[in-house]
Amino acid sequence: MSNTEAAPAELACGDRPSTTDPERPTVEILTPREVPLGGPRAMRVRRTLPQRSRSLIGAWCFADHYGPDEVTGPGAMDVAPHPHTGLQTVSWLFDGEIEHRDSMGTHAMVRPGELNLMTGGHGICHSEVSTAATKTLHGVQLWVALPERHRHTARAFDHYVPSVNRIEGAEIRVFLGSLAGRTSPIPTFTPLLGAEVVLGPDAHMSLGVDPGFEHGVLVDTGEVVVAGTRVGAAELGYLGTGVRSLTLSNRGAGPARFLLLGGTPFDEEILMWWNFVGRTHEEIAAFREAWQAESDQFGSVTGYAGTPRRLPAPALPAVRIKPRRNPGSGRG
Repeated sequence: MSNTEAAPAELACGDRPSTTDPERPTVEILTPREVPLGGPRAMRVRRTLPQRSRSLIGAWCFADHYGPDEVTGPGAMDVAPHPHTGLQTVSWLFDGEIEHRDSMGTHAMVRPGELNLMTGGHGICHSEVSTAATKTLHGVQLWVALPERHRHTARAFDHYVPSVNRIEGAEIRVFLGSLAGRTSPIPTFTPLLGAEVVLGPDAHMSLGVDPGFEHGVLVDTGEVVVAGTRVGAAELGYLGTGVRSLTLSNRGAGPARFLLLGGTPFDEEILMWWNFVGRTHEEIAAFREAWQAESDQFGSVTGYAGTPRRLPAPALPAVRIKPRRNPGSGRG
């Protein structure tokens, strides 16, 4: 699932790295906003990244949390081919199944507990359709910004099924990076961490983490206490760099599930608009024009049978896209 908003806002992102006291880490709570996506379904998602108070966590620049939603009949997901540049998409499901097709000729299924990572780089397009057998969709869609030296890299697609690591009353699936003695084989362009953690009832654990990373805890179900701070369902708890051990607990009667995201602070400013990640207004406008002209920059998807044949790009704003500075970023 991608950003199919009918009127996407432009966002310039470039947070100053935040460092916390490792003995008393501060947890910043990022509350989600509900965003209606365009297209045939007008699906609604809960978005925690980007927002005005914080745009990135490491190179993670976009986080949509959705479901559980009934998707039978006319409610099925059907997202026509659409483009991406300058980013990687990370699809992670808790329930349901989505058929993925892209302009490399990839035909793959997105299933619970399995990583599908697509590298847009210079340009790619893909479609996403829930399968006929899917009754409920529930998951997250994440984007990773590519650094300047790699943002025009070639298209790529990676699939990985992480094993379950059971420790301290928790089940951990590491799909990117390293955590708790497990390492994903999927390469990344900046140091990253991505893992699903399910904490059992009344479970408490301490996870060793990289102090050079900033981290985010995106809660799916239940309520998680992160370094002494409660993070509710659909909220994202942010911790700056300097933390070596992350304490997590579930005080509820049922299991609590969350994603742990992390990475080294991303020190480049990026401009996000629709499904493009770029650096300037002119570049974003050129990406849009190339997509509308059906340029070979993005290629084409074969095997998609829905309508429309491809998603048209929204109109650019009537004024020049200007950077949006983060409060306290220290940039003019």
